[in-house]
Amino acid sequence: MKLHPDASNGFSIQSYSDEGVVVNGKIQVGPLLLCSVQGPQIWSAQSFESLTQASFDELLAFSPELVLFGSGRRIQFPSPKLLQGLFQSRIGLETMDNGAACRTFNVLAGEGRHVVLALIPVTPT
Repeated sequence: MKLHPDASNGFSIQSYSDEGVVVNGKIQVGPLLLCSVQGPQIWSAQSFESLTQASFDELLAFSPELVLFGSGRRIQFPSPKLLQGLFQSRIGLETMDNGAACRTFNVLAGEGRHVVLALIPVTPT
């Protein structure tokens, strides 16, 4: 799905599909971390099944107010045990499918919120 870019923030998502996400005109494939003030980075989480607490602890370095977790094509909730570092740091987490996570990232980043998008890749069915 194509999205309209928002020039008010440094990074925005122009489109997303099962193949990847287009951030500021460049395709990003695979697991992705995107901070509203930093460029895209590779995330260690290769799949939902491979998530660990260390996967979510990687997000602490960004000190966001909120993490948007894109769990793939459909919503899958991670175990609360994996989120302990985020909870202890008082960082919110919202879980949604990748499309909703991308759209929500653009809205919140466009509002100037300090948000991190964490997407795991869509696996072929």
